[in-house]
Amino acid sequence: MENRNKSGVDRREFLKRLGAGAAVVSASAVAGCASRDGATSTASGEIPTDRMTYRTNPSTGDRVSLLGYGCMRWPTVGGGSARDGADAIDQEAVNRLVDRAIAHGVNYFDTSPAYCKGLSERATGIALKRHPRASYFVATKLSNFAPSTWSREASMAMYRKSFEELQVDYIDYMLLHAIGMGGGMREFEARYIDNGMLDFLLREREAGRIRNLGFSYHGDVEVFDRMLAEHDKYRWDFVQIQLNYLDWRHAKEINPRNTDAEYLYGELERRGIPAVIMEPLLGGRLSKVHDHVAARLKQREPERSVASWAFRFAGSFPGVLTVLSGMTYMEHLEDNLRSYCPLQPLTDEEKGFLYDTADLMMRYPTIPCNDCKYCMPCPYGLDIPAILLHYNRCVNEGNIPASSQDPAYRRARRAFLVGYDRSVPRLRQADHCIGCNQCVHHCPQSIDIPAQMQRIDRFVEDLKQGKEF
Repeated sequence: MENRNKSGVDRREFLKRLGAGAAVVSASAVAGCASRDGATSTASGEIPTDRMTYRTNPSTGDRVSLLGYGCMRWPTVGGGSARDGADAIDQEAVNRLVDRAIAHGVNYFDTSPAYCKGLSERATGIALKRHPRASYFVATKLSNFAPSTWSREASMAMYRKSFEELQVDYIDYMLLHAIGMGGGMREFEARYIDNGMLDFLLREREAGRIRNLGFSYHGDVEVFDRMLAEHDKYRWDFVQIQLNYLDWRHAKEINPRNTDAEYLYGELERRGIPAVIMEPLLGGRLSKVHDHVAARLKQREPERSVASWAFRFAGSFPGVLTVLSGMTYMEHLEDNLRSYCPLQPLTDEEKGFLYDTADLMMRYPTIPCNDCKYCMPCPYGLDIPAILLHYNRCVNEGNIPASSQDPAYRRARRAFLVGYDRSVPRLRQADHCIGCNQCVHHCPQSIDIPAQMQRIDRFVEDLKQGKEF
């Protein structure tokens, strides 16, 4: 286990700083109710149905709700998220969420053939079909990640199937999915240029079967820059980017392959291209911040949830068309509706406060896993996201033992080891990683997953043996 993070703060000092904020946040959280994602909110009362904030797409004049529904995490019959488990999607719960969202002005629903083990489009289509077609915009993607889908025939079949699953005869917002990921420019050209699919999608837009054409971006900024350099040729109607107050200026520090959101948004704004925002909570990390950071946010806005700061940040930029949130539970939806019905934009001073908060968060050595599960399945059975998320959770909760001499050592040691066994079955833990590297090129955050598995495994073994750090 490394003794220092990027800022040179050793583990003992790290935990000392964490403890300073814990007492403050515990007091502020008493009056609130903890949601399933750990965020705390004291907001209550009926949410108005006529106060949603809307933005206008200059390409088509669409009046789009600032809160967009991300359909990657539909609820399951087992009570979890279809992104995480094997349970079937709970269609009745999906219908209730969609009905509640539409009743409060949400009209943008974002799905993909790759979401919910291939079942998101179907569940989304069933729920939306119960409402007038003109009352919502549906976004989906050409998610031809696997080389077996790069051929024109396979990509065309995926495109056609989206219409069938969604039960529509036109797509409001169609995206080239996650360009820049994996093999960068070479992979982008194989997926969309060499097979003629981008030219085909442009013709589909001309024919009206696609109303808006754009792309979502992860990874290699060379691909992003090329697509914007060719904006006059393609006339992108929108672009989907990762934007939150941590990634605004720290994305490259978190991972050298990432691109700061400040640059991405700036390039889109300069060209007048609307931005659709993904990962406003950075995979949930900004709703599960360390107690010290939560205390800082709750002191400023006791009546708001920790997550609401991130949603207000993303929505405060005028070039943002909609902000996507994967809302599995009704309390997630209602908390986000309170942030956008209507939006109270952040002041420059409040943005500065969040930039300082992001600087503070960068002192804590968490791993930038967004739980996207693109690394899964592991051929050797590891539950990679669960391992990384357990480690991050223990960092955020102060359960990373600083020293065997520390008074809190035994409590933190037990919390980490017991929680590890509960979160990750023994045969799926980090010690089973052989370093095959098959997961690495699938990770949008470019985490060196085998190195992190080895580091966590060494840390676990040291804890078991009661070694000094």
